[in-house]
Amino acid sequence: MGEKQRPTGVQRIAFAVFAVLALVLVIRSITLLLLGPTEFWVIGLLGVFCAAALELTWVRVGTVPHRTPVVSLPILALPALAPAIPASAGGMGLVVLGVALALLVESRRVTVALYSAGLVAAGCIATVLFSAGMLAVGLPKLLAIAIGAGGYVVFVVAVESLRQRLTRPPVDLGGRRALAPVRFMVAIVGCGALASGLAYWSDNHVPIINSASEATIVVLLGLAVAAVGVKAANSRSAMRRRLRGLVAGGTMLIAGNRAATAALAAARLPGAGETAPDAVDIPDILCRAVEETVGVESVSVRTRPPEPGELGVAVNLVAGQSHFVVAVRDPMDGAFTEDDRVSLETLAFTAEAVDETRVSIGGLTVRANTDPLTGLPNYGAFQVALANINDNRDYSEAIAVLFIDLDDFKRMNDRYGHQVGDSILREIGHRLSMVVRPHDVVARVGGDEFVIILTHLKSLGEANIIAERIMTASGEPMTVDGSAVIPVVSIGLAYSAHRETDVNELLKDADRSMLAIKKSRRRGGPSKESSINISGHRSSEMNDIVARAIDEDLLQLAYQPIVSLVTGQIWAFEALVRYTHPELGPLSPSSLVEKAKGLGRLDKLTRQVAVKAMIAANEFRLIEPRIGCMTINVEAGQIVPKRVGDFVEELAERYPGISLCLELNERSMARVTPAIRAQADHLRDIGLLIALDDYGSQDSSVDALVRMPMDILKIDRSLVDDLDDVRQREVLTALQGFGDKLEYSMIVEGVESQAMADHLGALGIRSAQGFHYGTPQSFENTVARLEEFGANAVVPRAPRAGSAVSEVAAAASTAQALEQAGDNDVLPVPAPV
Repeated sequence: MGEKQRPTGVQRIAFAVFAVLALVLVIRSITLLLLGPTEFWVIGLLGVFCAAALELTWVRVGTVPHRTPVVSLPILALPALAPAIPASAGGMGLVVLGVALALLVESRRVTVALYSAGLVAAGCIATVLFSAGMLAVGLPKLLAIAIGAGGYVVFVVAVESLRQRLTRPPVDLGGRRALAPVRFMVAIVGCGALASGLAYWSDNHVPIINSASEATIVVLLGLAVAAVGVKAANSRSAMRRRLRGLVAGGTMLIAGNRAATAALAAARLPGAGETAPDAVDIPDILCRAVEETVGVESVSVRTRPPEPGELGVAVNLVAGQSHFVVAVRDPMDGAFTEDDRVSLETLAFTAEAVDETRVSIGGLTVRANTDPLTGLPNYGAFQVALANINDNRDYSEAIAVLFIDLDDFKRMNDRYGHQVGDSILREIGHRLSMVVRPHDVVARVGGDEFVIILTHLKSLGEANIIAERIMTASGEPMTVDGSAVIPVVSIGLAYSAHRETDVNELLKDADRSMLAIKKSRRRGGPSKESSINISGHRSSEMNDIVARAIDEDLLQLAYQPIVSLVTGQIWAFEALVRYTHPELGPLSPSSLVEKAKGLGRLDKLTRQVAVKAMIAANEFRLIEPRIGCMTINVEAGQIVPKRVGDFVEELAERYPGISLCLELNERSMARVTPAIRAQADHLRDIGLLIALDDYGSQDSSVDALVRMPMDILKIDRSLVDDLDDVRQREVLTALQGFGDKLEYSMIVEGVESQAMADHLGALGIRSAQGFHYGTPQSFENTVARLEEFGANAVVPRAPRAGSAVSEVAAAASTAQALEQAGDNDVLPVPAPV
């Protein structure tokens, strides 16, 4: 919050003019009451009370509460008083006196009361003069009063806007205007209408009452009661706001405490670095909670105590330092109440409590992740650090894991005792911490085992140089119980050039490399010297292969037909991703997809598959016009616009004659959000098809049938592997019935014989897919098949030499190997056909 601007000479003069004006009018009204008849006292006191009640009933004309002008309407007492006590004779002074007394009681600040009274006095004078001018030009009296009262609102808002601009620093209005035009116009018109109505009723027009004085008293009483009622309603609204604010503020602070605790714990974990969650600012949350609860212009946590007119309480959010949470409200926006003070104290106490909890839990988290002997991170903290570093590094940023074992530690422990053994471990831990770089991580993961994560590496050679430096520092002599001891360590090094899909394999490789040194020593290798063994870690090589295949657009597609059991014709193809490495041979499709996901390239892979599939579908349709659908496999979360949703939408527009179908694997349905469902509806509306794939696998649930909008349900082969079983047939019949009622088509996968096709046809199934209709084939083989056999679902079993079918048969064993390979990175090469 900015500092308050000090009053200038012009502002002081303006305040003095307002104050003098108010005092003159008040003195005049008091003189009138003292010298006038007794009935003046009753009317005068009632007028003062009415003006006071109206002054405390604010009308907001700004866009942001407590940061934009408000206006009160004590001017309404003036036309009510006019028949008995004209404005010029003292009516204005009574109104001003009421305003001054109201604000003096409410704010307990003389300056605020004088300024407000002076502002109302100036507004009353302007209103009377303006109304007189309107009457002079021949306007009716009531219209002149209405225009004058509306002018009062304009005058007060203009002066207040100028004062706020001159006396306070700029405030954040969220890009909105200070005044709300509709509110402002309603205030002007409403004030004018009320003023003319009050003048009408006061001017001897109250039924049954003939005296002007009695009419004035009745109108003032009615006006005062109405003002008090509005004030009571505003108070109830403020009470509800405070209650909601306390509940919401407490919730925000508790939620903030959880987030702050997590951030603190993560920041204290090794390897967090820039990847740790942003720290949560408890004072900022407290300020927002106060703003919602109390209603303020601004609020801050500061070391300086509150000034007069501000509301503040002490709060201890930093150990050993005293702060204050201070709320500031514009003087003309109503003084703080005792309820506001209680609310502020409650929120401050809650903030202190949650902050103490945060610090306590943060300390417990650190202790739970720290080895008590060496002060280094323990095994649990190391695992978290390794995962964080791997997941958040750039793809090309290399890391290495060093697994370090202190040789013959048990012998030293037995010889010198556990206390000396502990000293050796502490010293080794200290040496390791001192020799590594600031962004590396050192942890003790076992009795005599340490692990180091080297980060920001450029090459394996750099990792080896650092490992040698660590080995040298660890092997420096140390004095134990008066004797010099030279530690011997075995270091296994595993290097990773790129982000790992399973970083635990890196740790296992480093452990195996370290154990290989110890095994070599047991077989007669050097036992008095520290050694380093570098692992032949290969997972990064496979990552390189997959990344290069995607980045250089080397992926191939295979196409498997989807057929109609009713017509015996192909009506769609499914595009399946394939890649054959020049040296390693075919890669498992499931492993290829999983590695692409781990490398952050799944969306890129999907876009490449979609483009190639639609190009192929267009070619297939030129040969056989009845084939107008192509399906590709995606995960449910990928269909959102920022991933592949916008891309497939634009791609489908390029091929208006082809239906693009997105097959969502059933496993990804567990993470479906309302946004994903809405996007699925949108894609369906513009002509894309949504299919649920692999339904009936062990991950399936009935809930998936209704969770995602879809056009096609694909039944997994596990539900049709034994169609002689009546239970399988009943399940298929029920699912087909669901499809008919819910308006989705059903395709059964895994059809491998004509007998299975006949069974399915008898059950009412209308579409199928499987090796019986063809294995996944390359684009060239698929084109050859269509040119020779058209859209026929089944091709002859005895192919002619050189025909497309003979090529299909030659590819069958490879296709079956692809289907059965599971998660192996590299497929076995099938025997020639």
